Amino acid sequence: MRNAFADEILALARKDPRVVLLSADIGNRLFDKLKAEFPDRFYNCGVAEANMIGVAAGMAQSGLRPFCYTITPFITYRCMEQIRVDLCYHHLPVTVVGTGSGLSYASLGGTHHSCEEMGMLRLLPGLTVGGPADAPELRALLRDSLNQNGPVYLRIGKKGEPQMHADVPALTFGKSITLREGTEACILSLGTVLPEAVAAAEKLAAKGITTRVVSFPTLKPLDAKCLQEVFSMFKVVATLEEHSILGGLGGSVAEWKADHPELNGRLVRLGTPDEFLHLTCEQEEAREHYGLTAQGIAGQIESLLRPA
Repeated sequence: MRNAFADEILALARKDPRVVLLSADIGNRLFDKLKAEFPDRFYNCGVAEANMIGVAAGMAQSGLRPFCYTITPFITYRCMEQIRVDLCYHHLPVTVVGTGSGLSYASLGGTHHSCEEMGMLRLLPGLTVGGPADAPELRALLRDSLNQNGPVYLRIGKKGEPQMHADVPALTFGKSITLREGTEACILSLGTVLPEAVAAAEKLAAKGITTRVVSFPTLKPLDAKCLQEVFSMFKVVATLEEHSILGGLGGSVAEWKADHPELNGRLVRLGTPDEFLHLTCEQEEAREHYGLTAQGIAGQIESLLRPA
């Protein structure tokens, strides 16, 4: 996904002279093409992420459209005050991009895990929050970020994520995309865990349970029209994310559901629990640890539809 980010930023820079890229001393070779073509529109701000957000704020106030890019925990937890005060308070059009989100860097330990940052950031007034599932969704949201008048946060994967869309979808912030139809259960999936949702639906289909799968790439604003429909139609609606069940997609949908008691669909939140991961393992093992695999997802949905 990070290669798609570099390619799309170059494409956006060619179309819009306001686009500039700031990084915190990572991905330098990744952006060689951008630096060669636009040497005055790439800024390595060093290992000083909070300062990078302040620099971007100044650029935005000067009429530019900055994109800030580095590893997710360092551009979110470390920069909370700067994102809140420098960007959100002034409603500046800066796009903050965290790469290697969720458990992408499970092997590097807790310093590189990011399973709480969406819950933290979605509280900030005026901040749009998204998490594309694959490279085509990322390209669509990057393009739409230039249509936003305020700040945007995007959490993306690292590399090697399966491509779920054949081409760039007609996707904008606040909208979802249905990948698979069903009649009994529905999975709303945010981010790179989407392939597990599709595989879980296939496992459920083998047992005679048809499941709708929806890619839900925007946490804020929520696609309320989709939520209204799925909680009206399905017995079970599962939110799926590589993020804590507190504050992320599951938490957001639970808040929305509390305001709509007339809807009967049951909500189940699938994500990481309220704990730090103390294992040193690859992303796939971390997902298995938390039941965020096709088998685990299908098992939890089946247990609700067909209790023992």
